[in-house]
Amino acid sequence: MSSPLRQPLLQTLRDLRAATVFLTRLPVAWPGDAPADQLARAAAHFPAVGAALGAAAGLLGWAVASLGAPLWLAAGLAIAALAVATGGLHEDGLADFADGLGGGTTREAKLAIMRDSQIGSYGALALVFAVLLRTAAAAPLMGSAAGIAVLAMAAAASRAAMTGVFWALPPARADGLAAANRPCRVRVLVAGGWALAVTLVFGLPLLGLGAGAAAGAAVLILAGMAALAVALVARRALGGHTGDVLGAVQQVAEIAALAGAATVIGGLG
Repeated sequence: MSSPLRQPLLQTLRDLRAATVFLTRLPVAWPGDAPADQLARAAAHFPAVGAALGAAAGLLGWAVASLGAPLWLAAGLAIAALAVATGGLHEDGLADFADGLGGGTTREAKLAIMRDSQIGSYGALALVFAVLLRTAAAAPLMGSAAGIAVLAMAAAASRAAMTGVFWALPPARADGLAAANRPCRVRVLVAGGWALAVTLVFGLPLLGLGAGAAAGAAVLILAGMAALAVALVARRALGGHTGDVLGAVQQVAEIAALAGAATVIGGLG
């Protein structure tokens, strides 16, 4: 391989590796020669990691459904597999964000509650609703390859939305991982490119041209709208983003994407 191509390829592979370490509990080591802004670089490739996780979860759900299991059980196992693979990273953020919004009356109180490792009633309810809604949206799709496509697309789009909010909002705290690693605009565009590529690669072949295009559009648009809604709430309540806000963005965007795709596919069917 010529030297002009070798270095960018190695950098991309290192960034993908870092994204995998940050977003999952898979046995992958953080790059030993990582620069100080490695997380910001890795954020560009969050959707690629999400697509791999979503496709694997969808494949599991399809396999379980093909054995004769009820579709809701297959979907529940697929959603559970996603949570296990990520160590509940995004679910934890959603719960903390919900607790902060529901329990705090001032910005400082909300941020303090979000840093508390204990889960409250608002966080517990948010987790229950998130699992139920994702399972309900995915269940009708588990009997075919549509489940693989939609879970991959939703996982990618929701993580692209997370990267976008990471860049667009200022950090709510001066300290913390999210404050020191904001991605630049170029990396947000790369993340968006990944989400679009995943939609084309998974949606069109597995769903067909018409259904794939319609479902893909629903996934991208609704994930973006959901992320914008969470971002506006976070800006008003906290003054910006935290790691918990980004986790909430991913969860809410994924719910919206799954629901939109399932509705489109169901209507076309």
